[in-house]
Amino acid sequence: MSGRIHSIETCGAVDGPGLRYIIFTQGCLLRCQYCHNPDTWKIRSGKEMTVQEILQDIKDFLPFFQATGGGVTVSGGEPLLQIDFLAELFKELKKINVHTAIDTSGGCFNRAPHFLEKLDEVLTYTDLVLLDLKHIHQERHKDLTGLSNAHILDFATYLSDNHIPVWIRHLLVPTINDQEEYLHGLADFIQTLSNVEKVEVLPYHLMGVYKWKNLGLTYQLNGIEPPSQAQVLRARQILNHISH
Repeated sequence: MSGRIHSIETCGAVDGPGLRYIIFTQGCLLRCQYCHNPDTWKIRSGKEMTVQEILQDIKDFLPFFQATGGGVTVSGGEPLLQIDFLAELFKELKKINVHTAIDTSGGCFNRAPHFLEKLDEVLTYTDLVLLDLKHIHQERHKDLTGLSNAHILDFATYLSDNHIPVWIRHLLVPTINDQEEYLHGLADFIQTLSNVEKVEVLPYHLMGVYKWKNLGLTYQLNGIEPPSQAQVLRARQILNHISH
C-alpha cells in the first residue's frame, strides 16, 4: 500500500500532543483563499511512498515521540482522500503503540456506505482528529474555500456521535471570519458536540503567500493583515465560552 506524499516534518510541535512526525499528504478538494500549501492541491502529484518506507523512517524517531507523549499526525492536503493508505498506515502504527492523529478539513466526507465503512476502519486506529472548521456561515464558507460547509459540519457531528476525540481548529482571518456573530455561531455549534477536548484559534499569517506567486496563482487576500493579539484572545474567549 502506498500513498502520495507532499512532504514530511520529523519534529512538529503544533499538530497534536507532544513532538510529532507529520506526514503531509498530496491532494485537496478545498481551495482556501489563505491556504499556505497550495502546492498540495493536485491529487495526482507528490512522491509515492509505501507504508513500509514511512514506518521505517518513523521508527528512527520513536524515542523522541515516546518521551514527550507525541506520535504521528497525517495532515495535507486532505488525508481522507487517501483513506485506504491512511487505514493501513495507522493499523501498523498501532501495532507499535504510536499515538495517531488526523489533521483534516473534512472536505471529502460523505455518508455513502462505501466511504463510511472505510472511515470507520480508519477511526478504529485513530486517537485524535484535528478538525479545521473554517467558517460557520455556509455561503461565506463557499466564498472562502470553494465548497459548502454542510458536509464538514456533518462530519463533525459524525465524529461526536462516534465518540472520537477532537481538537477543533479555527484559523482566524480578519474581515473574513472574525466577526462576533460568526464566532458565536461557531461556538454554539461546537457546544452541540460531545467529543471536543480543545478549541484552538490559529492566527492568519502571510508565510505561504510566496507559494501562490511561485505557482502563478492570484492571492485573493492581499491587504489583509494577521489579527492582533487582542483579536485572537477575543476569539478564544468566545469559542471556549470564557466570560470576561
